[in-house]
Amino acid sequence: MGEKVVAGQFDLSDRNRYRDKLRRCLKGLERLLDEKRFDRPKNLMGLEIELNLVGSDGMPRMLNAQVLERIASRDFQTELAMFNLEVNIAPHRLGGRVFDRLAEELRTSLAYADRKAGEVDASIAMIGILPTLGRDDLVSSNLSAVDRYTLLNDQIVAARGEDFTLDIDGVEHLTCTSKSIAPEAACTSVQLHLQVTPGRFADVWNAAQAACASQIAMGANSPFLFGRELWRESRPPLFQQSTDTRPPELQAQGVRPRTWFGERWISSAYDLFEENLRYFPALLPICDGEDPLDVLDAGGVPKLAELVLHNGTVYRWNRPVYDIADGMPHLRVENRVLPAGPTVTDVIANAAFYYGLVRALAEEPRPVWTRLSFEAAAANFDAACRYGIGARFTWPRRGRHSGTVEVDAVRLVRDELLPLAETGLSAWGVERADRDLYLGVIEERCRLRTNGAEWQAATFHRALERGLGREAALAAVTRRYHELTNLGDPVHTWPVGLPEPVPLG
Repeated sequence: MGEKVVAGQFDLSDRNRYRDKLRRCLKGLERLLDEKRFDRPKNLMGLEIELNLVGSDGMPRMLNAQVLERIASRDFQTELAMFNLEVNIAPHRLGGRVFDRLAEELRTSLAYADRKAGEVDASIAMIGILPTLGRDDLVSSNLSAVDRYTLLNDQIVAARGEDFTLDIDGVEHLTCTSKSIAPEAACTSVQLHLQVTPGRFADVWNAAQAACASQIAMGANSPFLFGRELWRESRPPLFQQSTDTRPPELQAQGVRPRTWFGERWISSAYDLFEENLRYFPALLPICDGEDPLDVLDAGGVPKLAELVLHNGTVYRWNRPVYDIADGMPHLRVENRVLPAGPTVTDVIANAAFYYGLVRALAEEPRPVWTRLSFEAAAANFDAACRYGIGARFTWPRRGRHSGTVEVDAVRLVRDELLPLAETGLSAWGVERADRDLYLGVIEERCRLRTNGAEWQAATFHRALERGLGREAALAAVTRRYHELTNLGDPVHTWPVGLPEPVPLG
């Protein structure tokens, strides 16, 4: 939702005109694919991280406008709520010591932003869901003062026609309602982009769909919401429910949610854009003046503005992206499953695991998606969100054997997926020092069976055992988490529990 839009009302003619433009955009995309007009392979990757603003007490701070004014960098942007920011790292070519370079750039950017946030008594926190968020923090009055967020909220609320219901049954059970999409702002994620050619797109997207359960199992970092311990990665159910335009009757009819895993393996990027038009009504029917087919007839490159905007309101966990750079159109797979944090090293380790694994899975002689049902991949995703590093998956048997087996996530990653990720990173030309360092972080998480979610939950329970009340324990966990994040050592090295108080006198 990076589009600059102006809030306003829409009527039937707007929606009809927009639907017609969407169809023309889809036809334009089809022609671009048929005419092979896309950019050549560049092995480019990109990274975005959504962030929280917190005070020294660990509580959210509604100050993103003031902080962004002080940062004064195009690399940092608003996000949905006033306690959110987003940092964008410039695209990099996969190869060499790219992950070390990314880590250094990210540390530099975040340290600068944190200094600027400190000028208004706030600091930057990388965490999937801030444990100290309360229901009163996630209301429409705390949405960022940006037209596109106001308009998106108004349109989703109007489409639903009633309050949003949050119902997440995990370690504990949360049920509540919201009058706006503001609870979605609790979800802060890492988005990994990979530019791919049209010919490789389907294989890469299918591989990313198969891989995302293992990504979440290794990287889960969102066990708390509104004071309740829920799923190890509670962002996906929260995101789906807080943006769900379907009242219960439409859910019962099988109408698809706008936040979804998907329902089939694909054979082309076109499949995903076509599904978006077929299944999802427009939320923001804003028409651009360009006619994409006229532009193509004249030999130009169309922006496909309506298609791009509509695609931004369908929240796939692996989203197709159409974009133009230096006058050339290209396609990207945007991987959206990972939570932010805990540290820069952890974020880069998650990225290295993803880019290596997707490359290897996409190039296997017998691809995983020919041996695993899409329903099983979706069930793996759900299990990873619920149980994190303790999940069990359905996965194809190794070697020449057919069929699938049930396997622990840790065992699958350690014995099969990490070697694949190393092969994939080698194919990208990533140097061994980077491969060993960052995949070694994932291997240590497997050995110790820990990640951000496990540390948060264990430290929370230790705090309760010390006699802290629930709210005080969550605040203490958040402060300790932030302290350890700033020290920079990856989460598998963090000591569980709160430091002992220093005796007075």
